[in-house]
Amino acid sequence: MQVRPKPLFTSAKAALWILLVINLFNYIDRYILAAVLPRIRQEFLAGDPNQFQKAGWLFPAFLISYMCAAPILGWLADRVSRWWLISISVALWSLASGWSGWAVSFAILLCTRAFVGIGEAGYGPAAPTILSDLYPIERRGRTLAYFYLAMPVGGALGYAFGGKISDLLGWRWAFYLVVPPGLLLAMLCLFMRDPRARSASEPTLKRRAKAADYLALLRTPSYLINTAAMTALTFAIGGISAWVPDYIYSDRGREFPASDNLLGNINLTFGAITAVAGFFATLLGGWTGDWLRKRFANSYFLVSSVAVLFAFPATIGMLYIRFPGAWICIFFAVFFLFFNTGPTNTALANVTSPNIRATAFALNIFVIHLLGDMASPPLIGAIRDRWDMNVAFFVVSFTMLFAGVFWFWGAKYLARDTAKIETASV
Repeated sequence: MQVRPKPLFTSAKAALWILLVINLFNYIDRYILAAVLPRIRQEFLAGDPNQFQKAGWLFPAFLISYMCAAPILGWLADRVSRWWLISISVALWSLASGWSGWAVSFAILLCTRAFVGIGEAGYGPAAPTILSDLYPIERRGRTLAYFYLAMPVGGALGYAFGGKISDLLGWRWAFYLVVPPGLLLAMLCLFMRDPRARSASEPTLKRRAKAADYLALLRTPSYLINTAAMTALTFAIGGISAWVPDYIYSDRGREFPASDNLLGNINLTFGAITAVAGFFATLLGGWTGDWLRKRFANSYFLVSSVAVLFAFPATIGMLYIRFPGAWICIFFAVFFLFFNTGPTNTALANVTSPNIRATAFALNIFVIHLLGDMASPPLIGAIRDRWDMNVAFFVVSFTMLFAGVFWFWGAKYLARDTAKIETASV
């Protein structure tokens, strides 16, 4: 009988670290584009009266393929080795990022971003599902908070790295340099063991999903309301984060001392603020949700709702306070926007059965991007072409209030839906 080689890494901590680093490069890649967007506009769209609107479509090009591929790959992740799927996905998006640097036209650049989206669609649903399978419910909030630290830190590194490399070597090199580490991480995934291979004594990880499981998901109020809230917030965050460096550079640049490296300096400062504020907010959000759950079973939604309602005035303050004072508003806006990351994704995992959890995350990804940040970046660009960026940001950021209201509403269902999954898993 043939003996399979044992995986080199099997522990939950090893899985968390590898997935965290992969997620870090995931967000570095996403936000490099935002950092170098002014350079791309100058090279491909100079003189076009609709250049901001057209440039804004680079973000939906990624999101359309990402959200369309996510349900398919999420369904596949419930049936094949998630680590092999992640490995192939990471390799694909890394190579597509390098291809972005080779783009000789705006149309080709749109195409390369679409391939990046397909690669990330295989990773997005599978990674948090692996961690949810490995960690018990009372530690899941903190664990997913660690995992999602990659969002602010990776985004910050993307801004800072992309801006500085663009100044030193040109915007194309910012894409080239992320390829080697991505391929190395893809290889590491091949040595990991899928949690579902652990033991037949864990039936919830073994049982094949049925049609009734998927229908039950669509009848789970806290899952549906959470997805609606995340959609509203993604609409705001996706649009604003795509345009902030360009907005500060193009619309508010006169508030800074003249410099040949102004874009790089803006990206570096914004990246540092995002890293610090997002890091502590993501950790505190996950810890606060877990800690309050001992007293309030709906704590994850309550924490998320309060935080996002604080984020809205901070975002508006950024638009009307001059720099450097506006950096303070940006810090608090980023802090409160990232505070919900751990709690909302933990709630998503807690109310879904383990055998369809990857599909549940994939469906969530599809909806929040289809109705969220697929439209907001080009919408902001279109408003900027006709009026100004302040008007665009104000309109888009208003959806933060809707997110807060949705989470308050969903709090009445969260405890019941979580208990139902816990009971079924015993």
